[in-house]
Amino acid sequence: MEKIRRASHAGSWYSDNPKKLEEELEGWLSATGLTKSPDVRGMQAIHIQVVLLLMHFGNIDPTNITRVFLLGPSHHFYTRKCALSTATVYKTPIGDLPIDLEVIEELKATGKYELMDLRVDEAEHSMEMHLPYLAKIFEGHPVKVVPILVGAVSADNEAMYGRLLAKYVDDPTNFFSVSSDFCHWGSRFHYTHYDKKCGSIHKSIEALDKMGMDIIETGNAEAFKQYLSEYGNTICGRHPISVFLHMLRNCSTKIRIKFLRYEQSSQCKTMRDSSVSYASAAANVDA
Repeated sequence: MEKIRRASHAGSWYSDNPKKLEEELEGWLSATGLTKSPDVRGMQAIHIQVVLLLMHFGNIDPTNITRVFLLGPSHHFYTRKCALSTATVYKTPIGDLPIDLEVIEELKATGKYELMDLRVDEAEHSMEMHLPYLAKIFEGHPVKVVPILVGAVSADNEAMYGRLLAKYVDDPTNFFSVSSDFCHWGSRFHYTHYDKKCGSIHKSIEALDKMGMDIIETGNAEAFKQYLSEYGNTICGRHPISVFLHMLRNCSTKIRIKFLRYEQSSQCKTMRDSSVSYASAAANVDA
């Protein structure tokens, strides 16, 4: 029986008008000027800013991909595990994306995942923000999605989930979309790290974020964990990113991560200000 996850954030976080959304997506995709490449196998994509999202999706070659794994952080539902969707279809205003039920059953059979009900699924925005772009990119191409909500997972379990998922990286028809923003800075986020040697606050935030980005590019999950422990950077998708790093370590395919772009929602100049950082990265087969 079909079990539908509604596009619950359409009409507030993005347009629920199919015609308008199609036009916006087409315009943004054209503006990126990115070349589609079969070597692009994954990405770390934000779940807030629309234009930067297109910087990720613009170079996906839909002719080679039949399945997209979505790894997103949980903002509202607390779990120490990864959780699988119980839906059969994810709706978007411009087309539906079927869930790959066969892979969901494979993952359930490991006994390591829990299930999230529709209420939890629809409350979470981190993966939904990727769906309209996927629906547009894969228009006319059959594709299924595997949504995985990554909870407050321990370092040991990040490694364990990475090992479980690594075999899927070696299938060239699979693509991986990891959802995360970067530093959430300001008193409203309870995070005000400021290295005055960098000059202005926004430069300090940028230096902190780029330190983390450089570590992610090395693929070293332990170094990334040490960075988070030392600086406490409020990267909301730190657990999905860590799981992905362990996936890349345990697969046979050599994949390299490269950050493409970085922005901040505003430039903080006083301790009363606040901002969220956005960074986009692609994971490419390393020839």
